[in-house]
Amino acid sequence: MNFDDLKNLNPKTPGAWPWPAKIIAFVLMFVAVVAAGAVFFWQDQWEMLGKVRQEEEKLKETFLIKKKQAINLDLIKKQLTETQESFGALLKQLPSKSEMDALLTDINQAGLGRGLQFELFKPGAETVNGSFTEQPIAIKVTGNYDDLGKFAGDIAMLPRIVTLNNISIAPLKDGLAMDATAKTFRYLDEEELAAQKKKTTAKTTAKRK
Repeated sequence: MNFDDLKNLNPKTPGAWPWPAKIIAFVLMFVAVVAAGAVFFWQDQWEMLGKVRQEEEKLKETFLIKKKQAINLDLIKKQLTETQESFGALLKQLPSKSEMDALLTDINQAGLGRGLQFELFKPGAETVNGSFTEQPIAIKVTGNYDDLGKFAGDIAMLPRIVTLNNISIAPLKDGLAMDATAKTFRYLDEEELAAQKKKTTAKTTAKRK
């Protein structure tokens, strides 16, 4: 049976077809029915499989994001530890309340050691800033250019943090006069921290009323 014989078959009279044609038609119908049934039966499963694959992709993306966050978290923890260590080192450079008098003496001695004359050395009131205080000291010293410069270097080299601010230099007949504000810092002790915390809490409560 060839292709021309199949073309000549009358679809209205399948009972008159030769047996080879009937068998081929039966096989095709069987395959079509099975395929249609499979599509109908597996449709929900295919849809579920698609959803599962989408969920898998989302989970992969979430995993990658969490992995990056975990890496960043380790880096942040490391940076935080380094910051705390740096802060601890800086904190050690701040004198306590009992050491402030010695620090003021060191500043005075730094000027006298360079042969400078103090015209003014006036510590101001402390200003609380978080866990430490800032104390300005108005100073006026006279001497030559080199000694003034070395004095500023000595202040910077002190084991405690001292800064020179608002510096102005004016000429004199026999040298120079330098006006400046030296700022020193000290950390608050436990009692002062507790009092500061209590004061802050009271202000916050008053604002809410």
